[in-house]
Amino acid sequence: MRINSQGLRLLKGFEGLRLTSYYDLKGVLTIGYGHTGMDVYKGQVISEERALLLFKNDLSFFEKGILESVTVSLNENEFSALVSFTYNIGLGNFRSSTLLFFLNQGERSLSANQFLRWNHVNGIPIRGLTLRRYAEKALFMTPFSPTSFSPEPSR
Repeated sequence: MRINSQGLRLLKGFEGLRLTSYYDLKGVLTIGYGHTGMDVYKGQVISEERALLLFKNDLSFFEKGILESVTVSLNENEFSALVSFTYNIGLGNFRSSTLLFFLNQGERSLSANQFLRWNHVNGIPIRGLTLRRYAEKALFMTPFSPTSFSPEPSR
Protein backbone atom coordinates (compact mmCIF):
# COMPACT_ATOMS: atom_id res chain seq x y z
CA MET A 1 0.00 0.00 0.00
CA ARG A 2 1.20 3.52 -0.81
CA ILE A 3 0.20 6.97 0.39
CA ASN A 4 -2.68 8.31 -1.74
CA SER A 5 -2.88 11.68 -3.47
CA GLN A 6 -4.79 13.30 -0.58
CA GLY A 7 -2.17 12.18 1.91
CA LEU A 8 0.67 13.22 -0.36
CA ARG A 9 -0.83 16.69 -0.82
CA LEU A 10 -1.31 17.03 2.94
CA LEU A 11 2.20 15.84 3.75
CA LYS A 12 3.98 17.97 1.15
CA GLY A 13 1.91 20.99 2.10
CA PHE A 14 2.79 20.82 5.77
CA GLU A 15 6.43 19.83 5.30
CA GLY A 16 7.09 22.38 2.59
CA LEU A 17 10.16 22.29 0.37
CA ARG A 18 13.43 23.84 1.51
CA LEU A 19 16.51 23.29 -0.60
CA THR A 20 18.91 24.65 2.02
CA SER A 21 19.31 22.80 5.32
CA TYR A 22 17.72 24.34 8.40
CA TYR A 23 17.04 23.50 12.03
CA ASP A 24 13.44 22.47 12.70
CA LEU A 25 11.57 23.46 15.86
CA LYS A 26 13.24 20.65 17.80
CA GLY A 27 16.70 21.68 16.60
CA VAL A 28 17.09 18.82 14.10
CA LEU A 29 18.90 19.58 10.84
CA THR A 30 16.39 19.17 8.03
CA ILE A 31 16.31 19.61 4.26
CA GLY A 32 13.98 19.05 1.31
CA TYR A 33 10.52 17.84 2.30
CA GLY A 34 11.34 17.38 5.98
CA HIS A 35 14.23 14.96 5.42
CA THR A 36 16.48 14.37 8.43
CA GLY A 37 19.38 12.04 9.05
CA MET A 38 23.15 11.69 9.12
CA ASP A 39 23.34 12.82 5.49
CA VAL A 40 22.03 16.32 6.33
CA TYR A 41 24.61 18.91 7.31
CA LYS A 42 24.69 22.62 8.12
CA GLY A 43 24.81 24.82 5.01
CA GLN A 44 23.82 21.98 2.68
CA VAL A 45 22.04 22.88 -0.57
CA ILE A 46 20.29 20.32 -2.76
CA SER A 47 18.35 20.38 -6.02
CA GLU A 48 14.60 19.90 -6.23
CA GLU A 49 15.27 16.55 -7.94
CA ARG A 50 17.41 15.42 -4.98
CA ALA A 51 14.71 16.60 -2.57
CA LEU A 52 12.13 14.48 -4.42
CA LEU A 53 14.40 11.43 -4.34
CA LEU A 54 14.95 11.83 -0.58
CA PHE A 55 11.21 12.30 -0.12
CA LYS A 56 10.37 9.12 -2.04
CA ASN A 57 12.91 7.13 -0.03
CA ASP A 58 11.60 8.54 3.24
CA LEU A 59 8.01 7.77 2.22
CA SER A 60 8.93 4.15 1.49
CA PHE A 61 10.55 3.85 4.92
CA PHE A 62 7.46 5.18 6.72
CA GLU A 63 4.99 3.23 4.58
CA LYS A 64 6.88 0.03 5.39
CA GLY A 65 7.02 0.93 9.08
CA ILE A 66 3.27 1.43 9.24
CA LEU A 67 2.62 -1.85 7.43
CA GLU A 68 4.82 -3.61 9.99
CA SER A 69 3.19 -1.88 12.99
CA VAL A 70 -0.53 -1.92 12.25
CA THR A 71 -2.33 -5.22 12.79
CA VAL A 72 -5.82 -4.19 11.61
CA SER A 73 -7.13 -3.51 8.11
CA LEU A 74 -6.72 0.06 6.89
CA ASN A 75 -8.34 1.94 4.07
CA GLU A 76 -6.24 4.23 1.87
CA ASN A 77 -7.17 7.38 3.78
CA GLU A 78 -6.35 5.88 7.18
CA PHE A 79 -3.04 4.60 5.86
CA SER A 80 -2.19 7.93 4.21
CA ALA A 81 -3.01 9.92 7.36
CA LEU A 82 -0.74 7.59 9.34
CA VAL A 83 2.09 8.08 6.84
CA SER A 84 1.87 11.87 7.22
CA PHE A 85 1.67 11.58 11.01
CA THR A 86 4.55 9.14 11.30
CA TYR A 87 6.68 11.09 8.81
CA ASN A 88 6.45 13.97 11.27
CA ILE A 89 6.75 12.27 14.67
CA GLY A 90 9.05 9.38 13.72
CA LEU A 91 8.52 5.66 13.57
CA GLY A 92 9.71 5.01 17.13
CA ASN A 93 7.22 7.51 18.56
CA PHE A 94 4.47 6.03 16.40
CA ARG A 95 5.23 2.48 17.53
CA SER A 96 5.02 3.47 21.19
CA SER A 97 1.98 5.73 20.78
CA THR A 98 -1.45 5.33 22.32
CA LEU A 99 -2.79 6.10 18.84
CA LEU A 100 -1.29 2.86 17.51
CA PHE A 101 -2.35 0.93 20.61
CA PHE A 102 -5.99 1.98 20.19
CA LEU A 103 -5.87 1.37 16.44
CA ASN A 104 -4.55 -2.16 16.87
CA GLN A 105 -7.32 -2.77 19.40
CA GLY A 106 -9.85 -1.83 16.70
CA GLU A 107 -10.76 1.42 18.46
CA ARG A 108 -10.62 3.75 15.47
CA SER A 109 -12.50 6.61 17.14
CA LEU A 110 -10.21 6.59 20.18
CA SER A 111 -7.23 6.29 17.87
CA ALA A 112 -8.35 9.26 15.74
CA ASN A 113 -8.61 11.45 18.84
CA GLN A 114 -4.96 10.77 19.63
CA PHE A 115 -3.73 12.75 16.60
CA LEU A 116 -4.51 15.99 18.42
CA ARG A 117 -2.26 15.10 21.35
CA TRP A 118 0.83 15.39 19.11
CA ASN A 119 0.86 19.16 18.57
CA HIS A 120 3.57 20.23 21.04
CA VAL A 121 7.28 20.94 20.84
CA ASN A 122 9.00 21.03 24.22
CA GLY A 123 5.58 21.23 25.91
CA ILE A 124 4.44 24.22 23.85
CA PRO A 125 1.46 23.81 21.49
CA ILE A 126 2.43 24.79 17.94
CA ARG A 127 -0.27 26.21 15.66
CA GLY A 128 1.14 24.57 12.53
CA LEU A 129 1.23 21.17 14.24
CA THR A 130 -2.31 21.66 15.50
CA LEU A 131 -3.53 22.40 11.97
CA ARG A 132 -1.62 19.41 10.64
CA ARG A 133 -3.09 17.07 13.25
CA TYR A 134 -6.63 18.24 12.47
CA ALA A 135 -5.98 17.62 8.77
CA GLU A 136 -4.50 14.16 9.46
CA LYS A 137 -7.39 13.25 11.73
CA ALA A 138 -9.91 14.40 9.11
CA LEU A 139 -8.21 12.30 6.43
CA PHE A 140 -8.02 9.32 8.79
CA MET A 141 -11.75 9.55 9.44
CA THR A 142 -12.73 9.95 5.77
CA PRO A 143 -14.23 6.71 4.45
CA PHE A 144 -12.56 5.17 1.43
CA SER A 145 -14.22 2.07 0.09
CA PRO A 146 -12.66 0.99 -3.24
CA THR A 147 -9.46 -0.39 -1.71
CA SER A 148 -8.64 -1.64 1.73
CA PHE A 149 -5.54 -3.20 3.10
CA SER A 150 -5.22 -6.24 5.35
CA PRO A 151 -1.77 -6.74 6.81
CA GLU A 152 -0.12 -10.12 6.68
CA PRO A 153 0.03 -11.89 10.03
CA SER A 154 3.23 -11.36 12.00
CA ARG A 155 5.79 -14.08 11.58
